[in-house]
Amino acid sequence: MENGHKEDEYEEHPVKSSTCEDYVNKYAVKSVDPWKPDSLTWQRKLNTKANTLTRFNLKLREIKHLAPLGVRLWHHVNAEAAEGRISIIDPFSKRLVTSYHGVPLGGIGAGSIGRSYRGEFQRYQLFPRVCEDSPVLANQFSVFVSRPNGKKSSTVLCPRNPEVLKKSASSGIGSWDWNLNGESSTYHALYPRAWTVYEGEPDPEISIISCQISPFIPHNYKESSFPVSVFKFTLSNSGKTSADITLLFTWANSVGGTSEFSGHHYNSKMKTKDGVHGVLLHHKTADGRPPVTFAIAAEETGDVHISECPCFSISGSSLGITAKEMWQEIKQHGSFDRLDFDGSSIHSEPGSSIGAAVAASLTIPPDTVRTVTFSLAWACPEVRFASGKTYHRRYTRFYGARTDAAGEIAHDAILEHANWVSEIEAWQRPILEDRRLPEWYRITLFNELYFLNAGGTIWTDGLPPMQSLATIEQMKFSLDRSSSDLKNTKDIDHQKDSTVEILGRMTSMLEQIHNPTTSNSAFGTYLLQSGEENIGQFLYLEGIEYHMWNTYDVHFYSSFAIIMLFPLLELSIQRDFAAAIMVHDPSRMKIMSDGKWVPRKVLGAVPHDIGISDPWFELNAYNLFDTDRWKDLNSKYVLQVYRDMVATGDKNFAKAVWPSVYIAIAFLDQFDKDGDGMIENDGFPDQTYDAWSVTGVSAYCGGLWVAALQAASAMAREVGDSVTGDYFWFKFQKAKAAYDKLWNGSYFNYDNSGGSSSSSIQADQLAGQWYARACGLQPIVDEEKVRSALEKVYNFNVLKVKEGKRGAVNGMLPDGRVDMSAMQSREIWAGVTYSVAANMIHEGMEEMAFNTASGIYDAAWSQEGLGYSFQTPEGWNTDDEYRSLCYMRPLAIWAMQWALSKPELHNHDMMIKNGDSTETLNYEHHLGFEKVARCLKLPEVEGSRSFLQLFFDMVCRRLPF
Repeated sequence: MENGHKEDEYEEHPVKSSTCEDYVNKYAVKSVDPWKPDSLTWQRKLNTKANTLTRFNLKLREIKHLAPLGVRLWHHVNAEAAEGRISIIDPFSKRLVTSYHGVPLGGIGAGSIGRSYRGEFQRYQLFPRVCEDSPVLANQFSVFVSRPNGKKSSTVLCPRNPEVLKKSASSGIGSWDWNLNGESSTYHALYPRAWTVYEGEPDPEISIISCQISPFIPHNYKESSFPVSVFKFTLSNSGKTSADITLLFTWANSVGGTSEFSGHHYNSKMKTKDGVHGVLLHHKTADGRPPVTFAIAAEETGDVHISECPCFSISGSSLGITAKEMWQEIKQHGSFDRLDFDGSSIHSEPGSSIGAAVAASLTIPPDTVRTVTFSLAWACPEVRFASGKTYHRRYTRFYGARTDAAGEIAHDAILEHANWVSEIEAWQRPILEDRRLPEWYRITLFNELYFLNAGGTIWTDGLPPMQSLATIEQMKFSLDRSSSDLKNTKDIDHQKDSTVEILGRMTSMLEQIHNPTTSNSAFGTYLLQSGEENIGQFLYLEGIEYHMWNTYDVHFYSSFAIIMLFPLLELSIQRDFAAAIMVHDPSRMKIMSDGKWVPRKVLGAVPHDIGISDPWFELNAYNLFDTDRWKDLNSKYVLQVYRDMVATGDKNFAKAVWPSVYIAIAFLDQFDKDGDGMIENDGFPDQTYDAWSVTGVSAYCGGLWVAALQAASAMAREVGDSVTGDYFWFKFQKAKAAYDKLWNGSYFNYDNSGGSSSSSIQADQLAGQWYARACGLQPIVDEEKVRSALEKVYNFNVLKVKEGKRGAVNGMLPDGRVDMSAMQSREIWAGVTYSVAANMIHEGMEEMAFNTASGIYDAAWSQEGLGYSFQTPEGWNTDDEYRSLCYMRPLAIWAMQWALSKPELHNHDMMIKNGDSTETLNYEHHLGFEKVARCLKLPEVEGSRSFLQLFFDMVCRRLPF
């Protein structure tokens, strides 16, 4: 069914969270032509009219409530701008917003280049926090066709952009043939691949299929880190005469925005190898950002001739042929063979712009099919943060830290991309062919993964940052060491390079010198056990509008995608947070909600995020509220690491993070203020719904606490600590009884405060139950209550909003009206709706689950929807106004797949038999736990710091965590 799934047809889903080889063993993959569109894809005609996206507006009541925070935030944004910095959130500025987005280019964590379904290259994210949304219009594929009878036709393979008209006076690209109508051409997307079918344009008897492939390959930690995409063109001639065809790939020396005009850029020919020809575009980046080199390349075969135009002038006074002359050269001669290029490099002048082109020329006889392969790669080996710290990206492990490695990457991609496609097919095919799943789900499941590329992701080599020698001028050291001792170069496969060797020695020595610094940071790599591979560290933004790395309350939802597809990256993230829990940073930060100054991060609290300007070293970039007092983060940490442990069976990981799990529980215990075993919220938005206050015992945070206690008990036993396991089990039983008091007969109340939202039907009320099921733990409430609550959410939060076509609204009153008490109570969050659907699947309510989640497809992805494809926002409200485009949480659709696939979990039966010692409290262990909890307790009232608080700060900073 399109929007549902019949329960009587549903069987145990056979897909496992495992390797591609396991998938192949389960299924006989059908023979398909990977260079043609799959039968299941997200589709748009190239001339599809864009949606007008409407940004959220506050109601009068919300304006009054949020005004103090808004004023402080406005001052903060301006103060940051005055210092040349960017605020983590800036709701006062506008950005270019369109609905044309398609599958982005590249692997994971090496930078991203977006692409619209019309064909534009846009949304350049090559540096931390920098997102240049506008397309660079010179970056195009074009086609030229000539028939024996003299008939010629040509066009850029992109519908005419009105911006071209504005640029015509100063840029030669306005003279190009922008003749594509797009009405007969269709874009198909199935991340990480996309196809564009050009039917009859520009020649009515020529069909062109362009297949775009990027190396996003589950369980592959090498190629998936590469900054490259391949474009395979399949050309069919159905005419009665042969056709001479030239495909042209043009690229500007630009990293987006106005960077092409900064000057001092130059291009050079790639060294030809294995028939791969191309051009390198060396970009001297301004504003202190590291340099970037692009490579555009194509493969010469017996049927295809490749020629290059290393440099042409797009605008300004740079020497060489113009964009117009370059176009005419291809139009008249079909190649660049007549160009006279002496091989010298000409640097661009400030204010001018240069580009390069690669042309593939071939003759296609009647009723014949030919293929042409291009690639685009970029090399930006350094990741430089505002703090000044610089890291190397993961791909440098395999290509070294030189920018001209872009040519090698482009070359290898052309030779190896067929293998990538085979692995992608083996991964996707079983799900695509599972007809028990709705078509929209099978497509959207893969397309939501775009965020792991386009969410500002960074994947480092796992080594400490490069430091300036100026920072260690008072220290004695020597670089006279054998290169065989260098850990950071052991995996690099490149020709001997003295520069690389010397830099390797410097990095290795600096790593040792700065080791005390990294040991007091959230650098989780030190938790790796002997013999375990360091696969690097991973960062991704909460959203392209919300700049915080690895926002943990949101990662709670999105992490299912990572643990299923790249489990070693997920473990790396969790090690970083394990280390972060042990960090105490008493430096002060100003909170926007009340203007108070608070410690940046206290010992025992799970940070909201891993930082932004100085990730791993300066935690908690989020400053709207004091997240040390949030009630969901610590529970979410315990649940996630337990899930990751049972998913991977990695006992070394479990033992390494266990101390942080114990401390996370001990820290959160302070919020059980009446000793009934249940934590209480403090009357402000102290959880992921940070514009929706909650007071007392709450369904959301309370349920997470109950589930976390059970997970901690189970994990304690897994690491051999049965005494703590029994103690946490006792606490779990006590908390479970207290939590059940929220039950009102049909669902769990939002909280027990008696306030305006206390009886609200929260869509996310059973988040704790969802995770307990996902981890293979016991239910935290009676199963009949779970089903009743989920049915209530479906009948009210889903069906009473636009007939179920928008997802589950966060809050709904018992009388069927949307809860309008807060901005977020009236919002629909895509990721939360997916997680609610996952919860339903765990409870055997599959048809209801797919009906619930289909509202997100209807709103975000369907042709009739709101235009959020490949930029799914955090949410939209009941007025169809979005908030925070391109957001992390919608990756939670993979929680649905987790529930469907029923992955094998490496945990033991944690059922406690009647009569066990957990029926009574182990008083001695209780006293020890209470001592730890007291040491972690926050001050009751914020004010001037006492001597004891100062002493606590000093001691914690010296602790060897």
